[in-house]
Amino acid sequence: MSIFVGPLLLILLVGIELLVLKALNKPIPWAEVSMNLNSGQILLWLGRGLEVLGYYYLATLIPYQLTDDLGFFWVLLIAFILWDHQFYWLHNLHHKVPLLWYIHEVHHQGQHFNSSLGIRNSWFSSISSLPFFLPLVLVGIPVEVFVLVSSVHYFVQFYNHNDIIKHPKWMEKIFITPSLHKVHHGVNIEYLNKNCGGTFSIWDRIYGTHQQELEHVKVKLGIRKDFSTGSPILVNILPFLKSPRPNVKLNNNPLLNFASFLLYIQLLSFIAIQEQLTIVSGTVFVVFIVLGTVTLGLIQEGKRHGWSLWILNLTASSLAMNYIDLFDFQQVIASVIATIGYTSIVVFWNLSGRIKKGQSLF
Repeated sequence: MSIFVGPLLLILLVGIELLVLKALNKPIPWAEVSMNLNSGQILLWLGRGLEVLGYYYLATLIPYQLTDDLGFFWVLLIAFILWDHQFYWLHNLHHKVPLLWYIHEVHHQGQHFNSSLGIRNSWFSSISSLPFFLPLVLVGIPVEVFVLVSSVHYFVQFYNHNDIIKHPKWMEKIFITPSLHKVHHGVNIEYLNKNCGGTFSIWDRIYGTHQQELEHVKVKLGIRKDFSTGSPILVNILPFLKSPRPNVKLNNNPLLNFASFLLYIQLLSFIAIQEQLTIVSGTVFVVFIVLGTVTLGLIQEGKRHGWSLWILNLTASSLAMNYIDLFDFQQVIASVIATIGYTSIVVFWNLSGRIKKGQSLF
């Protein structure tokens, strides 16, 4: 199975959930969904690569593997349970150790509970996770199994951010459900630092951090001192600084959310062909995705030249990809035409909105 299938499935499920919310006439926090998708996924993906590479290097230092003596099923089962136990402590300590909390805070900044929040994580989360998985290295879990079980666990955690599917209470005795994980995101004193498990709820029960959602206590989401910014750089860096936190009114335009989906698709393209890329072409690809991320942040904050920079970045990236022989000329022309067409829709949308409100067009 191609490695990009996982990220592709995530974005498809986010889109499906938004359609369901729309059909149910439930409010959609467009600005926050855009921010979740635009929180710097390319750097997060590169960090995941470093995590796997680090695990592979450490595993080469161990002279044995469990697969030498056990069948694949037992190796998979041991790895799955051990990974989940280590994730509990990873998650627990990321809430209690200041430096680790500065990394994990990014995920908790969201004030709405939906699947897109499951995609929002710090650039540094994978790197800070690696030390917690050393026990898997020491018992001889092969890197292929580590990648497999971690991918399954991360998908389960993504699923647990949906606020549509309800589960019977008996499931909470075995698994972390969306309700239990919503409690984890609560800043209420009753819910603070509870339910740190990833897949199984038994660890929270053993270590005293289990808490069910209470009918009389509505979960208050976010962090204690909320702030608002469209900048993915500030989202990831501000937790480490004592600088004043901005409170920018974000653009709640659904078309901006569509642009965030397009950028995520560009990331998927990179993941799909990354093994074919040279160092130069791969670097160029990553740079343009990062620039797209920054540009969308400017648009979300209503910066004057945001859309102009967005057009420039898409056009330049198309031409650059053609120059380094990643795409043929016809694809470049199609990309430019699509960019112009999409941008025309955006401009018309924004101008028509301003006209209705009696605002200046300039």
